[in-house]
Amino acid sequence: MIKPILQIYPVIPAADEAERAALRPLGRNVERYQEAIQGTFDLVKAADELGFWAVSTIEHHFHSEGYEVGPNPGLLNAYWAAITKRVRVGQLGYTMSAQNPIRVAEEAAILDHLTQGRCFVGFARGYQARWTNVLGQHLGSRATLSPSGRSAEQQAAMDPEVLAAQVADDRRNRHIFEEQVDMVLEAWAQASIEHNSELWQIPYPYATGIDWGMRDATSRLGAPGEIGADGRVRRVSVVPAPYTRPHPPVFVASNASQETVEYCGRKGFVPTYFSGIGRAGKFGQAYVDNARRAGHEFALGQNQALVRWMQIGETEAEARRAIAEWDVEIYRNLYWSLTPIMPYDPNDPVQSVLDSGLWMAGTVEQVTEQFVRQWRELPAEYVVLIFHYAQMPKEAVIENMRLFMEHVKPALDELTDYAPAMAG
Repeated sequence: MIKPILQIYPVIPAADEAERAALRPLGRNVERYQEAIQGTFDLVKAADELGFWAVSTIEHHFHSEGYEVGPNPGLLNAYWAAITKRVRVGQLGYTMSAQNPIRVAEEAAILDHLTQGRCFVGFARGYQARWTNVLGQHLGSRATLSPSGRSAEQQAAMDPEVLAAQVADDRRNRHIFEEQVDMVLEAWAQASIEHNSELWQIPYPYATGIDWGMRDATSRLGAPGEIGADGRVRRVSVVPAPYTRPHPPVFVASNASQETVEYCGRKGFVPTYFSGIGRAGKFGQAYVDNARRAGHEFALGQNQALVRWMQIGETEAEARRAIAEWDVEIYRNLYWSLTPIMPYDPNDPVQSVLDSGLWMAGTVEQVTEQFVRQWRELPAEYVVLIFHYAQMPKEAVIENMRLFMEHVKPALDELTDYAPAMAG
């Protein structure tokens, strides 16, 4: 059975770019942000009632333009959990190349308790330089779009110095990401932790430990080993522990670079592909193979997620009009600008959006056929559906959600009916 996830950004709405410019910076517009946040109430309630597996949101900062105003996903998750009964809440995701891993471990564990296990945790590496570089500066992190995601021809066409710098940034970003994710996992699993690397010393300073006035109480009442034989803090206990044991499900947002797929396979994480079926389908078996070597048994597509934007209309022309009205501006100004390998033809922007391979659009029959065709190549267990709410009105989003659950999901369920006892 496929598990649908509704991904909410949100976008602060404007009638057009002229109004967005007239109200700049729209990301700080109190009235419109309030309206957008209040409207998520209806979206998550609909997801809960329609049977979605989860609702999620992003971590992005400094979006003065109003396109992705999502600086604290955990806060929205807690609100959404309080107004729903069944649907999970989560993030896609905490950007671990620019985050504090202890704070993430704590926040996610609290969310897990607030929901009594009705959550998931998502991690991302960070591709938006404006904020990843600022928030990750103390770690030496820089935003990256993995050069390995480009074809050999695309890499050959790049300036060698630029390519070398991107490779170095990508390597650094990946190192920080993986180390900090490991720290989150350890904080969840262990009664106390210590860590000594270029990035973090726990305790600090690591060599001498911390002079702690509560040493006597901590040595008697705290986690074993927190206080060393010298009476100084030598480990710390990250509290609370998660409600879910060993921890909530972990997703990793990715453009489907080979390294990320292999990493997710080793960890048993869910790779979440923000990419066309050609790239995602290519790595589906690689994920299964790497997972198996690490002791996790999955069928092809199981424990993997595909991300898709969607517009369903009564006619194909109506769906294309929806793309023109609600998606093109963001695609052009955000996605294409930050990911120039994506197609864009100013003479036919709607077709450019469709040519990206990320949009499903048309009548409900056409969209069902499009999903089925891709799921035959990679029968992903999860589908993440993105709509540019609140640029796209909530009523239109909810109608698309309803049509997906009533018409598309049953067709995909037949392709994701994995054999019993496959999960690792």
